[in-house]
Formats: sequence, C-alpha cells, structure tokens
Amino acid sequence: MKGYERKQLLERVEREGATVGADIPETIDVQGETLDLREFVFEIKRRETVPAGERERVDRAKRNLRRERLQRKQRIEEADISREEGEELVRSIVGIDRALNALESLGPTDIEREAAAQEAADQKRWMSFLKQALGHEDASGRGRF
Repeated sequence: MKGYERKQLLERVEREGATVGADIPETIDVQGETLDLREFVFEIKRRETVPAGERERVDRAKRNLRRERLQRKQRIEEADISREEGEELVRSIVGIDRALNALESLGPTDIEREAAAQEAADQKRWMSFLKQALGHEDASGRGRF
C-alpha cells in the first residue's frame, strides 16, 4: 500500500461522523475471543438502564473494544498490508466505533465525565475551525499546532 493510501484510510477512521450509517459487525474477534457484537449491543440497548450486575460486563466489553480498535488502527499505520486489507480494517474500526457509541449512551451517566467529554469535543471542533480559518492545515488534513 502506498503512503497516501494509508493516510486516506487513517483519515476515514478519524473522520467525525464516520459512524453515520455504519453497521455494527455481526461478530468480531476481540482479544482472541469471538464476540456476537451486534446481538450484545442490541441486548443491552433494549433495557432502560444497565443493571449493576451487567455494568461490569459492559465496561469490560468497552475496554476490550477500545483496545481492539487501537490494535487495528496500528495495523493500518504500521503493517505491510494491501489496500483491500486496509479497507476491511477501516470497516471493522468504524463498526467498533458504532458499537462503542451505542454502549457509551447507556443508562445513567457520570455528569462530570459527560461534561468533560463534551468540553473536549467542543475544544476539538474549535481548534479544527481555527486551523481551517487560519490556513494551518497541511495536505493530510492534520494541523500543525
């Protein structure tokens, strides 16, 4: 895979709104274990809130999904893979992100953590806007700040 193709794939992974219209994978191998991801997410989402006994299971699944997402992204960044393998990795990462978004929106939230996450997202959007407005974006779409 050429360098510019790798950059394009990585940009698709990090694009805001990449999960819009994306499907949660039916199954996924996470940390050497096959997980019926779509079924798990829909089972948990059917409930109004996550019972205390299930909270640990959901938190463990989120941690494992984040770890798997990072490993797949690193494969795109560093491994000698074909364009097709890269495309498949991007699809799986976006599917993982979609599942994580669904799992993050469950039940009672920690207000302070939610506020901090919102503030971080606002700051990221603001910095992106400033970079574009000031012309500080290079060809890869990443700023120089």
